[in-house]
Amino acid sequence: MGMFSVSAVIMIAGSRGSYALAGAVVATGLGATALVAPWTARMVDRHGQARVAVPATAMALLGGSALVACVHWDAPDWTLFASYAATATAPNTGGMSRARWAHLLKDDPAALHTANSFEQAADELCFMLGPVVAAFVCTALFPEAGTLIGGLVCMTGVLIFAAQRATEPPPRGRTPVKSPIRTPGIAPLLLAFLATGAVFGSLEVVTIAYADARGQASAAGVVLGLQAAGSCAAGLAYGALRVTAPAERRFPLCLAAMTTLMTLPWLAASTTDSLLALAPALLLAGMATAPTMITSMALVQRLTPEGQLNEGMTLAVTGLLGGVAGGSALGGWVVEHTAGSGALGFGVPVGAAGVALGVALLGGTWRRPS
Repeated sequence: MGMFSVSAVIMIAGSRGSYALAGAVVATGLGATALVAPWTARMVDRHGQARVAVPATAMALLGGSALVACVHWDAPDWTLFASYAATATAPNTGGMSRARWAHLLKDDPAALHTANSFEQAADELCFMLGPVVAAFVCTALFPEAGTLIGGLVCMTGVLIFAAQRATEPPPRGRTPVKSPIRTPGIAPLLLAFLATGAVFGSLEVVTIAYADARGQASAAGVVLGLQAAGSCAAGLAYGALRVTAPAERRFPLCLAAMTTLMTLPWLAASTTDSLLALAPALLLAGMATAPTMITSMALVQRLTPEGQLNEGMTLAVTGLLGGVAGGSALGGWVVEHTAGSGALGFGVPVGAAGVALGVALLGGTWRRPS
């Protein structure tokens, strides 16, 4: 999954000579995902993971293959948007995996905390290595290789995952509640996810722009990888801890830590004007990311009504993706419209983290639904 966006950008920009077109196509796919993913997750809850995930992934693979064909044979631009939008049916495999852990370990909160921590660390690793692998295969083989290989690996992974029927939660059929978003506490939690996604999106764009302004664009991936590495390591360490405080109390504390640590890249960029100094600051800033995501996903698991867990988690991921898109746009605008070294852009993730903290403190009614 971590290969798709970068592969599409490299393939489209290389073929059409326009990063604006490539970005617009990827943004369209993101918007389509925001609309389709909750519906796909609802079908997963109703009919079972294996029954829905395999055909949904196959449909997404067809969309990716159509995108490759349209690029290769120089089809009109609108076909790129239509093809990439079809990939929105790809199921949220991370959410399905967490739903299995929640089903298997529902009577063991400590073990569930460890499992969720492992899932978050695995996510960080995949989305740290995915863009690197995508860039390598697209340049070493041919521009379409990233999209094709990513699609085939995703399809293979879903088939293997779906074959594990012993751990699959039983389908729930139709539920009386139309959407988990109506559950008390879910709406403000999704707003916090939106702001947290803006932290990730703005930090990525600002870091790339900061490195490019110093003639070190090739090093941007390395320093961003350090941020993901810090998050991965913190996720494993957090999972090894035996937490006793409930998730609703830990969530604001995690957001406060993230807000504080996000000031480190801003300070490093403002005071040193050095990418070498920025790297360790990003490593430390990343260490608050995984604990925040682990705790917020635990809240989603606790608040979502029984039988709608996949849909609840997919809504959370959709909020994150929306925040990433908005944060990327805002971070790019700040970098482009502010004079000086570009360090001011690092204030955007700090502000976004502060908004997430404010939402958690003011709007967080994390009561268990009746």
